[in-house]
Parts: sequence; structure tokens; C-alpha cells
Amino acid sequence: MAENSQPSAISVHCVVEAGEWPPQEVLQHFAEQAVAATTALVDGAPAGPLTILFTDDAEMRAMNARFRGKDKPTNVLSFPAEARAFPPGAPRHLGDIALGYGIVASEAEAEEKPFEHHLTHLLVHGFLHILGYDHELPQQAEDMEALERQILQSLAIPDPYA
Repeated sequence: MAENSQPSAISVHCVVEAGEWPPQEVLQHFAEQAVAATTALVDGAPAGPLTILFTDDAEMRAMNARFRGKDKPTNVLSFPAEARAFPPGAPRHLGDIALGYGIVASEAEAEEKPFEHHLTHLLVHGFLHILGYDHELPQQAEDMEALERQILQSLAIPDPYA
């Protein structure tokens, strides 16, 4: 995809609910960095607020069961806001991303990746879902993974799929 000439104004609000996450200001930095790198490489990223919840595996399991019918914890969930839910001209909330500490930390350790790199990858992945990207079909997965690689490379993070 072509680079944006004007990055969109996205305000990132981080909420630390549970888990052994780094301090909120550190998470805020990684989240803002991931969002900025993504919007720099994705055409037409809308402006608006984005909320990121940092929680534990128990809450991720509950959300995964409630919203996806899968009774198990997961690393990241994305909840894009529906455009029609906002009156014309009103600021549009982009959506919410939730991450579970235990799964994120154990995946990073198992894959021998720095925690910060894996976290950034999941933030980018979750934000791409907010922007409408998906990986249900093979071509969608290839396109999304290629974009993730490109975004992470811009942040000097090695290919997460290598």
C-alpha cells in the first residue's frame, strides 16, 4: 500500500486492568508507536479515538467466549466500532483492542522474541483489524501478514513470521 501523505489524528487511550503489564506510560508509548507506524503505511486510516485494554487471560477468555464463542484465552481481540453508531459529524470512536498478558508473554517466550516486539506486533495486528483487515481467507492472510511485516520493519522489528 502507498504511504499516507498526511497521518490521521488517532488518539490512543490505554487502560491497564489486570496482568503483569509494564507501566501504563510504557504501554502507551508502544501503542502510539504501533498506531503511527500503521497509519503511515495504510491509505485512508480514519481519525478518532482508539481504546486499548491490557488485561489478563481470565478476562480474555471471558471476552473470547462471549464475543467469538471460543471458551479459551487468546492474545488479542479487536472490536471495530460501527460507523453507523455515530451521528454525522460526531467524533467517531474507531474501536477497542484487548490484549491478555499471560498469552502474550508466553508466546514471546516460546518464540524467543523480545516481549516488546511481540506486543508491538499484536498491537499492529489488532489495529489492522480495526481498520477492516482480516485473515479468514488465505489471500487475506497473505496480504495482512505482508502489511504487518512492512509496518514492523519500519519499527526495526524482525519479521514475526520468519
